[in-house]
Amino acid sequence: MTKQKPSETVWRITGLGADDPFPALKDKLALFGQFVGDWDILDDRSLQPDGTWAVSRGELHWGWILDGRALQDVWMFTDEKTHRSIPEGTTVRFYDPKIDAWHSVWISPNQGVVKTFVARQVGDKIVLEGKTVEGYPVKWIFSEITPDSFRWHSEETRDDGKTWTLKEEMRIRRQREPK
Repeated sequence: MTKQKPSETVWRITGLGADDPFPALKDKLALFGQFVGDWDILDDRSLQPDGTWAVSRGELHWGWILDGRALQDVWMFTDEKTHRSIPEGTTVRFYDPKIDAWHSVWISPNQGVVKTFVARQVGDKIVLEGKTVEGYPVKWIFSEITPDSFRWHSEETRDDGKTWTLKEEMRIRRQREPK
């Protein structure tokens, strides 16, 4: 029997979870499939409206869903007062052979947002392109990817791509042992 995390609720939706990637798409699914597992968010810096940076820590959990044709993750941040992990949101993403790219949907009840992106590999990065809540272009970028770590950051532009502003960045490391 595995040890349950204090913040973890055990439940299952029949048909949602999957153990492995869908075999016919295994190579294409590896782009995001490489992140399946449990991760620690070591350093999350997010730009505040007053120009200062808020810093937090957390965890990230990825798994296969829907017969291994899609992936879902849960991003959680540590409450500084209670030290509890609080779920911030979840992403569902799947590879679409018709466009040779990924559809990605971020859902955050805490933020009151649903954001959609199209993701592709660009060199050694994974770039998700979408729009901010206000309608400006935004990129979410996975970079410096190794089997045990990666950098994630968000950039947006308000001048049609002439300049991009860093809005958030995280350093993330694969967990070695269950918490």
